[in-house]
Amino acid sequence: MQICELEKRFHKQKYLASAERAALAKQLKMTDAQVKTWFQNRRTKWRRQTAEEREAERQAANRLMMSLHAEVVSKSMYEPTRDPLCLSNASLHALQNLQPWSAETSAAAHAAAAAASHHHQSTDRPPYLQPPTSLTAPIC
Repeated sequence: MQICELEKRFHKQKYLASAERAALAKQLKMTDAQVKTWFQNRRTKWRRQTAEEREAERQAANRLMMSLHAEVVSKSMYEPTRDPLCLSNASLHALQNLQPWSAETSAAAHAAAAAASHHHQSTDRPPYLQPPTSLTAPIC
């Protein structure tokens, strides 16, 4: 009965003023010194428990961070690195498919250019109209 009342009071209030302590001691038929000592001991236990709980939470958070880090590292090792702009930019993917200088379409483009050159007086195109030679790989 006494312990239960002391615990209830401690849950509500961690520190008692001297008048509150005297009233509680009288109510529980204990001495003022007994109540004072019980509260001191209970605060010590409470601090230790909360410190242990915080440490357990800190360790759990560290384990979570380590597992997330390991997951990111393992994914980056097994998946090819791609430019994040290329992953989300549909326009760049569409442009990749329309490259007139790519290997698949270069033969057709040269044939079309040869046919067109017969209709023009000059057979040489200025450099700015030539397909770029350095861009043979996909953009991304």
